[in-house]
Amino acid sequence: MKNKGIIGSIIAIAIVLIGVFAYQMGSRQSTATTSEEEVQTVGILQFISHPSMDQIKDGVVEGLKQEGYEDGKNIKIEFLNGQGDQSKLNTMTQQLLDKKADVLVGVATPAAKALANGTKEIPVIMGAISDPVGSGLVKSLEDPGGNVTGVNNQAPVNQQFDLIKELFPEAKTIAFLYSSSEENSKAQIDNAEKRAQEEGYETKRYALPSTNEMARIAQAASAENDLIYVPQDNIIASSFQTVINESDKNNTPVFVSVDNMVAEGGIATIGQNQFELGVETGKMAADVLSGKSTPQNTPVNVVDYGEMIINEKKAAQLGVTIPESVKAEAQLIEGE
Repeated sequence: MKNKGIIGSIIAIAIVLIGVFAYQMGSRQSTATTSEEEVQTVGILQFISHPSMDQIKDGVVEGLKQEGYEDGKNIKIEFLNGQGDQSKLNTMTQQLLDKKADVLVGVATPAAKALANGTKEIPVIMGAISDPVGSGLVKSLEDPGGNVTGVNNQAPVNQQFDLIKELFPEAKTIAFLYSSSEENSKAQIDNAEKRAQEEGYETKRYALPSTNEMARIAQAASAENDLIYVPQDNIIASSFQTVINESDKNNTPVFVSVDNMVAEGGIATIGQNQFELGVETGKMAADVLSGKSTPQNTPVNVVDYGEMIINEKKAAQLGVTIPESVKAEAQLIEGE
């Protein structure tokens, strides 16, 4: 009888232990499942590699983080770069869709268009797009109307030409250098050329068909004009050093529209901080993830102001005098 009692106790203890073990395993599995469900996926598609685009992408990650979404914790960031190849953008869009992304971010117009063409359900956030209406990404800035919204960076053309007049009072001819394949560049050139002609400048367009022609076209633009104007153009930005190499041969200043291109050899800009544009984009993506907003009822965030940045070293090299009144307002850098 005594042995039977001991055996019974052992069996009872074993049953309890098995039950506790099963409960703990179930609890762990349940917790793991819950954690996995809480991790959302952000797909970022970038058109091409160059400092401006890279800074926007980094800003997107920072903007998400500032709103409480951090890669490896509560979100998973899937990042792909098309390296300027449109066919790759389409393939990569499908890859991000296959990853079940909860929100998609397009860095530059071609990337944003590839994403928008790939899905009408998953939210698409534009990362610093110059002409979202003209590109067909949204029906209007105030009322996007579909699954796309984001940040629209409009070059402050009026401010830029005020600065051009102060820095180059003797200039009479301006070359507009842009990529013929970039829709956003054409829209910017239209605005800039109109303003230049209103100011009495003689203007000439130099459309770049491919980067293979960069040196030849930049050489012609710098030889035939007093000044070169470059818009926010991804293709030119990716080979901008070639533009500077050719323009320096003719001592022709290159006025740019992006902040970091001043450091790369442009003489000046009133341009926008690319990283901060990315931060704003990331915050908009975070609002979608949290359910605070949806693209169709979220107006495009228009950024139409910039910072005055002047390359003192380049100005000295080209013999350009910076007025003291301009120096007092500008961020002066040495450049590379």
